[in-house]
Amino acid sequence: MAKLKIEDLKRIKESTKGTVNLRDGEYRVKVTVHMGTCGIAAGARKVLGAFRAALEESGANDVILTTSGCAGLCNHEPMATIEVRDAAPVKYIKLDEEKVQRIFQEHVIEGRPVAEYALSMGSETTH
Repeated sequence: MAKLKIEDLKRIKESTKGTVNLRDGEYRVKVTVHMGTCGIAAGARKVLGAFRAALEESGANDVILTTSGCAGLCNHEPMATIEVRDAAPVKYIKLDEEKVQRIFQEHVIEGRPVAEYALSMGSETTH
């Protein structure tokens, strides 16, 4: 087994930084793009790219962008879930790059969910 170099450790640290910060509560919003094979086939890579571009353009440092596997609703892909601290999560469906721009601005930045793109608000653990 090859020995790790300092550069390797720095790369690992940066790649896990968002996950650790999220557990520590440093982020206000978590954006999850569902990247199962059905989502990828439906265009989830473009959706992820649009969220990444919107995040970079906004300069927001309290938003984490992450991915997950299949959400089990293949006919609604591409999908993303937005979780704002102290609010119910919102699952958005049939996304494209234009919808992402609106969702990012109105929900992620301004805190107002975009109801016409949402499948559901809340989850089985939301009270």
